[in-house]
Amino acid sequence: MTAGALAEETVDFGSLEIVFDDRVLRPRPWTAAQSVWGAELLRTGPEGPVLELCSGAGQIGLLAVAHEPRHLVCVDLNPVACAFARRNAAAAGLAELVEVREGAIDAAIRPDERFALVIADPPWVRRAETGRFPEDPLLAIDGGDDGLSVAWACVAAAEQHLLPGGSALLQLGTRAQADSLGAALDGPLRLAEVREYERGVVARLTSVVE
Repeated sequence: MTAGALAEETVDFGSLEIVFDDRVLRPRPWTAAQSVWGAELLRTGPEGPVLELCSGAGQIGLLAVAHEPRHLVCVDLNPVACAFARRNAAAAGLAELVEVREGAIDAAIRPDERFALVIADPPWVRRAETGRFPEDPLLAIDGGDDGLSVAWACVAAAEQHLLPGGSALLQLGTRAQADSLGAALDGPLRLAEVREYERGVVARLTSVVE
């Protein structure tokens, strides 16, 4: 454990064991469904790497490429999350497939990079409601006034970096958020499907012409 670190925990996430501490959002078991969906899309989608935005400890992207091996780029603003993502990739035997980048979404991806799948796990709690979740790091849950400010940054990245025929899987809090985002899309992506789970939803975005 590094100096200043908190007590670490290990949780089962699908077939993986994920290490984290209180400075990183606790992995939610239901979000493994996002990984499984992502792996399914990789089997039928274009060849190419996977991009995970707001990756936290890396569990969702790691489980996806554990099911369907591809190069994975994880991006997160939190250096602690990035360190855990690297550790978890190594522990899963996936280190050679995984690159972790610390930084803002728009600065961490090269203009020429293209991905077969974008997995986005942005904070989606409305800023006025973050006090309801004192156990969660604020950076990991604060989605701005409507809960969608970081989600829109993920959409912008997907618009620029998704390969033709690829998909973006965007995790949100409610069906209403997904519908609101889908109705406001005016670029090359459209809302193709929303799957509802016990504590959130996952929206699939695809190119207007697949």
